[in-house]
Amino acid sequence: MPQVNGKYKPNMKAPRTPYVEELPEERAQDFRPVDRGYSMADAVAEANRCLDCKNPKCVQGCPVNINIPGFIEKIREGNFGGGLDIIREASLLPSVCGRVCPQENQCEGNCVLNNKDRAIAIGQLERFLGDNATELAHDPEIKPSNGKKVAVVGSGPSGIACAGELARNGYEVTVFEAFFTGGGVLTYGIPEFRLPKKIVKREIDGLEKLGVKFEYNSVVGRITDAKELFEEQGFDAMYLAVGAGLPKFLNVPGENLPGVFCANEYLTRVNLMKAEKFPEFDTPTKHGKNVVVFGGGNVAMDAARTALRLGADTVTLAYRRTEEEMPARKAELHHAKQEGVQILPLVSPLEFEADENGFVSKVKLERMELGEPDESGRRRPHPVEGSEFEIPCDVAVTAIGTNANPFPKLAAEDVALNKWGYIEADENGRTSDPRIWAGGDIVTGAATVILAMGAGKKAAHSMMEALEA
Repeated sequence: MPQVNGKYKPNMKAPRTPYVEELPEERAQDFRPVDRGYSMADAVAEANRCLDCKNPKCVQGCPVNINIPGFIEKIREGNFGGGLDIIREASLLPSVCGRVCPQENQCEGNCVLNNKDRAIAIGQLERFLGDNATELAHDPEIKPSNGKKVAVVGSGPSGIACAGELARNGYEVTVFEAFFTGGGVLTYGIPEFRLPKKIVKREIDGLEKLGVKFEYNSVVGRITDAKELFEEQGFDAMYLAVGAGLPKFLNVPGENLPGVFCANEYLTRVNLMKAEKFPEFDTPTKHGKNVVVFGGGNVAMDAARTALRLGADTVTLAYRRTEEEMPARKAELHHAKQEGVQILPLVSPLEFEADENGFVSKVKLERMELGEPDESGRRRPHPVEGSEFEIPCDVAVTAIGTNANPFPKLAAEDVALNKWGYIEADENGRTSDPRIWAGGDIVTGAATVILAMGAGKKAAHSMMEALEA
């Protein structure tokens, strides 16, 4: 550790430690991770850049309030197990969050060095500890059982965070998951090249070591509901973390043609059901040569980059605004362009057209121009009269957002919903039913992994306060 007169001195002149990325033309041929993560030397060098601020704004930017200066100090000392122990006090998913969280808008975005475009690579450091320090860290402390039972519905990031927090505090937790494996959107929604499935499994395994039970292939609202869980199975509380997986559609002619997918289906087939390995695995999917993806968020980037890896000759990302307005992480847009995704801004689809066999073969678009800002603060797009044109398209993927799915009302009929079908909950996740809490996308709408985790933690503490009263 660099020191002057026995005190830590940051390496002020050092540039941000670069990531080691696979070559774009090589990684786009398969599902290998984009970057290899920091080596031990890289992690220590990056940690030595930290200013060790007295008022660490990075912590304020973290939705789960990880003690970021604390774990960075442990990296400087070479005490990697101690660094992971610190992270685990606030988060049980360091390897996940280090990879997929939008650090540039949260912890790194609040770093004082961000003003000089040299923010500490907090995400990479968190990932380094999650990937390399598991055997060096202590197992999380678990309080004695208190005899209380909690049902968590959904094993995505919000459900996992809630379950882990409760289990560590002596609660008997059962997670009910509709799929045959855990992780929720971490598993079915995020591609292998961004988040390897073995990482998600490792985090799920860690929860099981805490005593969390997982009931897979269990659709709450179909095989059971809140009334049965409370009255017949003896649960004392419930946390609804079912996500918001109902896709939005373009609502244009031809959208139901074969070859037109919603991103949920397209990514789930590949991420969860190994469709890229058909016929070795049973799930097929269409491998298009000219693929068009509609949207500008992270899901759109994931779909476009997946299409490349499935062998597409061209992949076009069509978006009705410009690149500057895209909600995707800048890193994801950068990687997509590196790999060969073509950005087609300021366009909107009018119609999908079929070939002689009834499959989609082209899409008619119209050009857009930006007007005054809308409620999101971004300039609203308007069609340009007489600007229609066509491009070839044998696979199209719509990634324009999601809505609330209908499960909450089926699972818990007394829980109030808003006019859009999302669960109404207070800042601690408490719903209109005093025994039920909710959080994540089913409350906020589609958001980030770490925000969902923050909601799960907050709900867990609210639940514990209520159950111990």
